[in-house]
Amino acid sequence: MQVFAIVVSLSITLVAIALFARAIASIIGVIKTGQPVVGRRDFKRQRWLTMTKETLGHTRMMQWSHIGIAHWFVFIGFGFLFFTLLTAFGQLFDAEFALPLIGHWLVYEWLSEAITWLMLVSILALIAIRVSNSPRGPLARYSRFSGSRMWQGYFVEAVIVGVALCILTLRGAEVALRGDEVSRVHFPLTFFIGEALNGLSTTALENLVYGVAMLKIVISFTWMIVLARNTTMGVAWHRFSVWPNIWFKRFADGRPSLGGLEPMMAGGKPIDFANIDELDEDTSFGIGKVEDFTWKGMLDFASCTECGRCQSQCPAWNTEKPLSPKLLITNLRDHAYAKAPYVQAARDDDTAEGGNGNQPAPAGAVRADGDRQKGVPAAAVREAERPLIAEADAYGVIDPDVLWSCTSCGACVQQCPVDIEHVDHVMDMRRFQVLVEANFPPELNQLFRGLENKGNPWNMAPSARMDWAKDLPFQVKQIGADVESLDEVEWLFWVGCAGAYEDRAKKTTRAVAELLHEADVTFAVLGDGETCTGDPARRSGNEFVFQQLASQNAEVLTEARAKKVVSTCAHCFNTLKNEYSQFGVELEVVHHTQLLNRLVRDGRLVPVAPAAASNRGASTDEGSNGLADGGSAPLRGHTITYHDPCFLGRHNQVYEPPRELLSLIPGTRLKEMPRNTERSFCCGAGGARMWMEEKIGERINLNRTTEAVATGASQIAVGCPFCRVMLADGLTALQADGAADEAVEVLDVAQLLLASVRRTPVVRTPSTVPADADTPAPVSSGPPASDPIAAESKATSEETDPIEAVTPPDSPVTDSGAAETTERLSAPTPSPEDIARPDKP
Repeated sequence: MQVFAIVVSLSITLVAIALFARAIASIIGVIKTGQPVVGRRDFKRQRWLTMTKETLGHTRMMQWSHIGIAHWFVFIGFGFLFFTLLTAFGQLFDAEFALPLIGHWLVYEWLSEAITWLMLVSILALIAIRVSNSPRGPLARYSRFSGSRMWQGYFVEAVIVGVALCILTLRGAEVALRGDEVSRVHFPLTFFIGEALNGLSTTALENLVYGVAMLKIVISFTWMIVLARNTTMGVAWHRFSVWPNIWFKRFADGRPSLGGLEPMMAGGKPIDFANIDELDEDTSFGIGKVEDFTWKGMLDFASCTECGRCQSQCPAWNTEKPLSPKLLITNLRDHAYAKAPYVQAARDDDTAEGGNGNQPAPAGAVRADGDRQKGVPAAAVREAERPLIAEADAYGVIDPDVLWSCTSCGACVQQCPVDIEHVDHVMDMRRFQVLVEANFPPELNQLFRGLENKGNPWNMAPSARMDWAKDLPFQVKQIGADVESLDEVEWLFWVGCAGAYEDRAKKTTRAVAELLHEADVTFAVLGDGETCTGDPARRSGNEFVFQQLASQNAEVLTEARAKKVVSTCAHCFNTLKNEYSQFGVELEVVHHTQLLNRLVRDGRLVPVAPAAASNRGASTDEGSNGLADGGSAPLRGHTITYHDPCFLGRHNQVYEPPRELLSLIPGTRLKEMPRNTERSFCCGAGGARMWMEEKIGERINLNRTTEAVATGASQIAVGCPFCRVMLADGLTALQADGAADEAVEVLDVAQLLLASVRRTPVVRTPSTVPADADTPAPVSSGPPASDPIAAESKATSEETDPIEAVTPPDSPVTDSGAAETTERLSAPTPSPEDIARPDKP
């Protein structure tokens, strides 16, 4: 038995190591077919710290705590118990073999047994989770494992179970072999196994050790052989690729690869359309072939574990659209690996003809001469003929509907435990489709025309950018007209296109302006000197238009000496904060909820009880009913739910300021939706989806609005004009179907705060009062005689919107004028294993 065990074990070890080494070389070769990328080797010390923290600490895995804990024990076991594999080789030659120095060390023996048991229990738990979430039945789509290669996961898990059982059996056999000399202290968790084996003879026990040691080695190296034969088996290969993938992530400090988009690159350098004549003729604008991805992109593909966390959180996938971030990455991985021999042949040919071989040659270079295809597998040649983006009947790798369903919300990147940069890959492919193929949803033509001709997606005249400020009871200063530069004021108020043109967003703009004025904060706007930041252009793939707009704004901002900017639009906020540095503009950019929260904390704005609210500085628009324009005030016992804008929350980690503001509004309760903060659900407007028709599956905004209405809140608070448009449209649809109360409304946080800081009653339209609410007694809404600004505002209100004013019920007020306590309710956060849709089990 011993000889047989030795021969089998050594033979499979040699074969496995040889195959594994060849597989590693193959994977490295595929990764090297990618294009250069810059900025991934800086801050080396910080990168080592980040990699260590994320791997050993499992910080990203712990986003799903129970799974993260189980995976951590398996991860630790995989590394620590390598020593048991060495022990198994020694036991082939000596049944009582122990590692020198540490083999009989009490600490090592305790750790090895404890880790083995914990690893076994943990992997059984993970198997149970995989089985319970196996995609089957009518809801198969909503399993995060839908589309995953299930056999691969079960194989890896079975290997770990087998290895753990072998270790425990060998420990028990050691107890039996050593007999009376053994101490229970050294075998705290396996002594009972040894007692069960005491009836066997010494020869039988030795043969048992030889056999189980051989089995452990065979299991371990069979796993290695299977990996070597399946280089796209990410569920296993990620154990090796995750280390460099985390080390080379975009941000050395460990932040997710969100916020600003990376510039469009060529040969490792940003493409500047102002110097387009200097570019090579074969420069690729975006990604049109898989070899156009960077080597970091290739490493991303190799690292995907097919865990499906990204898929479970994706708003597109959860509303029956074809985009699954997981399947997008795995399809690109499979295509890259299948095409790699073809690409490598082109690169080698480039070297032979005098090139440097570092850049993959165009695919046509290999097809040009049949001799060049020698040695290239036929399957690789066929794979090279596949278009990267095309419908299934055209044998495309990625369907166009997959590409254009992305809202760039970042949920996939936020959830990915191995730091895959899904959003950047999607946007790079969009760039090629727009700039080279001119193949994009036709609705975007209107967007592009508006941005190019008028500097805004609404295609409205720049001269109308200041219409929102009409009839305000104070002057809104403009750069160039009222102030020479921003040195004369504290803040540049970046109004944004929505804030200037969209009727609902204009109410938010007015509310913020009134609050800043109330707090004696000096600010100015650019007026018609402001143009779109370019966010919708860049995220729809039109990098050319984005650079035009950004360059123009950068020049204006530099001339105005802008330093501190406040924005009400989460998209403008993100672009100014994270992308304008690419154009030489460094700004301190804050969201309006951050600035307003700071002003409240500093006592420059004081929320008071609605009964003591004031209309000071308020004004109205004709026919409007928003809070900033005479709309409803928060009532005592009033419940508000807050929707996290993706570009404020996930992309920039701003979660608490808007919640703190809402919690400070007297007489209100904040009730969270099940999907909130990092796991918030997109409104559907991001990724330029605001300007595209949503023709497939359920509308994303309806899905999110349904969740908001289900909280029972009478007001849905937002912090982005695009979110407000999408949720308000969704609410209108639900109200038309009778699925939402007519009293529910969508408002910006600033509007709610403005109503709270007023000191005279605010107007509430009768249609917004719940039918079962106590009707408050009407009171005079006239301003105090000592408040001429409010009196002027009131006079304007009476002329434009003669709606009866009412005072909400009294609320308890502290000496400072604020409500004593504001209750914050939180809906229970669902387990990550729960289906992302709130209306699905």
